[in-house]
Amino acid sequence: MSNEHSTGRKPQDTDSLDARDSGYFTEESSIEAVTQRNKNAKDDRVRFAMDVITRKLHEAVLEIEPTPDEWLSAIQFLTQTGHLCDDWRQEFILLSDVLGVTMLVDAVNHRRPSGASENSVLGPFHVKGSPTMEMGANICQDGKGEPMLVHGRILDTRGQPIHGARIDVWQANEDGFYDVQQKGIQPEFNLRGNFNTAADGRFWFRGVKPKFYPIPDDGTVGSLLNVLGRHPYRPAHLHFIIEAEGFSTITTHIFDPHDPYINSDAVFGVKKTLLAEFKRIADPVRIKDEGFGEPFWDVEYDFVMAVI
Repeated sequence: MSNEHSTGRKPQDTDSLDARDSGYFTEESSIEAVTQRNKNAKDDRVRFAMDVITRKLHEAVLEIEPTPDEWLSAIQFLTQTGHLCDDWRQEFILLSDVLGVTMLVDAVNHRRPSGASENSVLGPFHVKGSPTMEMGANICQDGKGEPMLVHGRILDTRGQPIHGARIDVWQANEDGFYDVQQKGIQPEFNLRGNFNTAADGRFWFRGVKPKFYPIPDDGTVGSLLNVLGRHPYRPAHLHFIIEAEGFSTITTHIFDPHDPYINSDAVFGVKKTLLAEFKRIADPVRIKDEGFGEPFWDVEYDFVMAVI
């Protein structure tokens, strides 16, 4: 019985085969062999992305020359990473973070003119709906930690103050935990607040001196960091989202330059322009003038917004 009758299909004329189906795979032609198969992709952007990814992956394989067991270990690592993901935990984003990819994606999407404040990673602990407070309010609800005064200005690139800028701020406590990590221990919306600038563009509020803390390291990402001889810690910082009509939104941190992990942030969020001096104030006159009853930390930083 002929092949046509046994399969129910008419044999394809080999002369009519598309060029992308007629080549043979070799080590030397692997990139072209795969990318040519995508020539009829329905989305040009997807095709472009897959061509680049294919090229880089094949180049990596050719340079590394992994054994079959090593390749299988890599697949198992990715599989285990996926199994750790749920509505609360996203291990793949964490993997992206520790490889510097998250910061790089952010950088290429937020190129700003010279002098404008730079972005940093949003992080997993931002919460919408935190309370709007009067300027100067204390965002620390439980009174725990070393008191801190944070102040500065919201300016445009010409140095002019921005009226009506909205400042969303949040931070970890003195033990390195956010309120959402310690429900029932910390009050809801502890160390979170929103503030709006007046005509002078100035802002000020009270909090507590933050502390360094580790990213989740009990999964595949933590195992990878351990193999690479890297720690999981982030240096002490404050989070900010700053919005104003007509300006590019800033999502960023300010960091303590004296933190022991300032030069080795596990997720590469530190930029030189985001360092802010944390000054300990022990002068009794200044303590009284600022309304504190004990020495406090003073942090001053100006944010510069770029016009959209």
